[in-house]
Amino acid sequence: MNLVDVFRRWSAARREAKYFRMMSGGLPIFSQFGNSIYASDMVQNCINVVATEMSKLQPRHIRTSGNDQTIPNGNLNRLLKFGPNPLMTTSEFIEKKLWLLLMNYNAFVIPIFDSDFSSGIEKRTYRALYPINPSRVEFLKDPNNEMLIRFYFSSGVEFIFPYADVIHLRKKYSVNELMGGGADGQPDNAALLRVLQTNHILAQGLERAAKINAAIQGILKFNTVMDDNAQRAERDRFIRLVESGESGILPLDLKGDYTQLRGDAKFIDKDTLAFLQQSVLNWYGVSLPILTGEFTDEEYQAFYEKTLEPLVIYFGQKYSKVLFTERELDVGNEITWYHRDMNYLSTTSKLNLIKTAGEQGLLSDNQKLALLGYPPIPGGDRITQSLNYIDVRLINQYQMQNKTKAVIEDDE
Repeated sequence: MNLVDVFRRWSAARREAKYFRMMSGGLPIFSQFGNSIYASDMVQNCINVVATEMSKLQPRHIRTSGNDQTIPNGNLNRLLKFGPNPLMTTSEFIEKKLWLLLMNYNAFVIPIFDSDFSSGIEKRTYRALYPINPSRVEFLKDPNNEMLIRFYFSSGVEFIFPYADVIHLRKKYSVNELMGGGADGQPDNAALLRVLQTNHILAQGLERAAKINAAIQGILKFNTVMDDNAQRAERDRFIRLVESGESGILPLDLKGDYTQLRGDAKFIDKDTLAFLQQSVLNWYGVSLPILTGEFTDEEYQAFYEKTLEPLVIYFGQKYSKVLFTERELDVGNEITWYHRDMNYLSTTSKLNLIKTAGEQGLLSDNQKLALLGYPPIPGGDRITQSLNYIDVRLINQYQMQNKTKAVIEDDE
């Protein structure tokens, strides 16, 4: 069975639905989605950095009861750990979802599940999670006032799903009631596009300047006057010679003098180019050291807190809200996106982390080995702790015992 058949069997066949009424008075129909900025290699590099880093996340279904957290055994955790659908691993799923979100400012994930009401409350068994890339979306309401969403695809296929069962991720969710991006529900890239156009024009100017600088070696000046036709012919020949690079001498008129030129073309200063580049990097929250991979621990931590962490928190909230019923949320079920990969840390920072966390009894031997890139060892689940620490509740008792002991020794 292909993906179209899966969606057909699971989607809601509610053709009598009407368009959702927006407060702005507009129709909730949104086409997907501008892509003119993505010809820029800088934009693609920035998106790739964020998507690649986010693909390291490890999503888990956890259940919290009081101060205890457990990871339930079940189908949902298996999907999140190994692959949300038959076509993708978890890393590929996350990467694709991030590309769609950062490109379109809207990303949609369709959960496929079976519902069981035998106990009187809904119990879901999830079979797959699919990120999709529709060409158009419409928001509808059925006669029962339930909100629906219709997806159109470039192949001509369309599906309708209950909106409450769709994971709809939005970037720059502001003026539009339903969609991320600008007022029309599409990416608002006008400011970025102006920067990219300026950068492109300057890059073209650099290319022309470099070519002319390499091609022109001197000027041959003649001292007679030519008529208009002769001037045009010489100008055309001038252009052909420059573009072909076949000659380093440019004839300007008849019977003249030759003057040698030094290669001293004036290029755009590096500060201007750096400013344009930085504008693109700032748009996506990516610094140059992160882009080149030459970052310090502090630089990566700043990147994580500014760019990645808001997404990690957002994903946890959104996936939990959609994947669990109200009853399941009430009893402590949620999706948490763990960022446990500490490989960005330097060796010194890893050793400091092992020392600090190890002394507190927070890491097993195998967890310490994993931080250093070593495989686990038999018996590595052992947890050790320094004796140099004491429970704060025992401090007074410990001090009183020492005081009593000191008094007894003085009396002796």
